[in-house]
Amino acid sequence: MHIDLWVVVMLVGLAIAFDFMNGFHDAANSIATVVSTGVLKPQTAVAFAAFFNVVAIGVFHLHVAATVGKGIAHPGVIDEHVVFGALIGAITWNLVTWWYGIPSSSSHALIGGIVGAVIAKAGPGELVVTGVAKTVAFIFVSPLLGFLLGGLMMVLVAWICRHRTPLRVDRWFRRLQLVSAGLYSLGHGGNDAQKTIGIIWMLLIAAGYAQVGDDLPPAWVIWACYLAIGAGTLFGGWRIVKTMGQRITKLKPVGGFCAETGGAMTLFLATTLGVPVSTTHTITGAIVGVGAIRKASAVRWGVAGNIVWAWIFTIPASALVAALSYWLSLLLF
Repeated sequence: MHIDLWVVVMLVGLAIAFDFMNGFHDAANSIATVVSTGVLKPQTAVAFAAFFNVVAIGVFHLHVAATVGKGIAHPGVIDEHVVFGALIGAITWNLVTWWYGIPSSSSHALIGGIVGAVIAKAGPGELVVTGVAKTVAFIFVSPLLGFLLGGLMMVLVAWICRHRTPLRVDRWFRRLQLVSAGLYSLGHGGNDAQKTIGIIWMLLIAAGYAQVGDDLPPAWVIWACYLAIGAGTLFGGWRIVKTMGQRITKLKPVGGFCAETGGAMTLFLATTLGVPVSTTHTITGAIVGVGAIRKASAVRWGVAGNIVWAWIFTIPASALVAALSYWLSLLLF
């Protein structure tokens, strides 16, 4: 398949812009708890998170990138119009949810975009059922796992610290929350940057600049994507921080530590398995789990419910925009 070089360059630039927006949109996932508990000031927190986003390049294998690049749609159906539609669908949904301060999933927006564009071109038969199914399954698995692990961490910490004074516990966990926030940011960079690596890899395979059998994409793709998500995090998506950090439940340093640690464990597991999960879903589930362990009434279930509705609509909404964008691209180039 021949794709003009200028089209490849334009789409790579669009993908990098999406990656930057992913970091910008999802910065709240990494820093909301550490900011809302007062452990770090916002500017320090975003720099801290951005650093660990980029450091993840040396920690995780590219299993998630392989899933996105080869495991959502059959490589033969991918062309410049599909990639354009997928990216526009994902970017549009990200902008809408960022504007309204809704913690939705950049990851599932991208997957929805790929699904919508592929269906618009060739129908659902060109989708890889196993790849789509495990991604959809983790819409539910990742927040539930985050909820469970965050809650279990809270129970474990409460038992370990049962003979300590609240002041001493607070002082210790202000320090430990730096560790948990770093781990969560590492997991965020490791899982989310790879999704953009995957879609660029998909484009390069379609254009003939990479082969389906390659184990890794070109090194410049990997570095560009990790640096872009780190830069996006550095600018931060402040509209979402308040929702994540305080509107779901009030957090103290011990709760922030438990939520971030439970979320980080979920992200590390998913990234190792090659599943593109939502960092937003994961940390939200962990925050709710921590709040619910304290007492069910500590969680603002109405806010959590609105977030869940946004999760449900993400894939179909971004798929619809992607399908429309696919048909538009046929007229443009």
